[in-house]
Amino acid sequence: MKTETGRILKGIGGFYYVRTPSGVVECKARGRFRKAEGKPVIGDRVTVELQDDGTGYMMSIEPRRNQLMRPAVANVDQIVVVCCAAPPKTETLLIDKVTAIAAHKGIEALVVINKCDLDAGDRLHQIYTQAGFSVFRVSAETGEGVAALRAALAGRVSAFAGNSGVGKSSLLNCIDPDFQMKTGAISPKTARGRHTTRHVELVELPDGGYIADTPGFSAFDTEKMDLILKEDLQYAFREFEPYLNQCRFTGCAHVKETGCAVRAAVEAGDIPRERHESYCKLYESVRDLKEWKLK
Repeated sequence: MKTETGRILKGIGGFYYVRTPSGVVECKARGRFRKAEGKPVIGDRVTVELQDDGTGYMMSIEPRRNQLMRPAVANVDQIVVVCCAAPPKTETLLIDKVTAIAAHKGIEALVVINKCDLDAGDRLHQIYTQAGFSVFRVSAETGEGVAALRAALAGRVSAFAGNSGVGKSSLLNCIDPDFQMKTGAISPKTARGRHTTRHVELVELPDGGYIADTPGFSAFDTEKMDLILKEDLQYAFREFEPYLNQCRFTGCAHVKETGCAVRAAVEAGDIPRERHESYCKLYESVRDLKEWKLK
């Protein structure tokens, strides 16, 4: 039998749809494979054994570069945090939860300020540009900035996150006018997946790359976020890095300690105050978290 390597785009009802050089192949995972390697995840790179009828069986999963738990997707290149300064205004804590998860997983984060036709989001732009993120000002309504964002998505696997009402669906349709038509329509032969499904799936972009379509922002569950130990949280805030070895006391939590170089940088305006406030809230939320809870 011929074998090919591809990426899982979607899984539903025990069937997986894998993009291979031959096209999208409907696959099942062999029983022995599932016991040995565990359940496949959307975004996995897999080896597929092709059958004479055009379907296939998954034989192996390549090692994952990273994996998000909620939504369950693997091998993500970047998380795109969509926010806005216009109502409903995005709280910086939500943005910082998601960017912390991304940093902890070794995933790049982009900050996209939507609805700039209503409010340019100057403070959000200042905070996240100063913190070292790539920040895009866009408007799904007017198309402002969308070309630059589309270019940043090309050739990469991107997962979108953000609060309800920031215009994710409108923005995705602006990026690719056929986006909604593509979701749930992977298998024209069997019609599996044609009904409206709220599972995660990777949607292919015209310029190359994929967007992880999820059941809305609630799917990127920051309440049950991929947990980070308090000792590791400081490394999830990139602008803290130059100051981490300059604190007066070893083991400084950077919350209220005397002689803290991070707090001094906040007071000097070198670290955005909102980012430090988010860090303190997140630190409090994981302060009692033990390593065994991450297993």
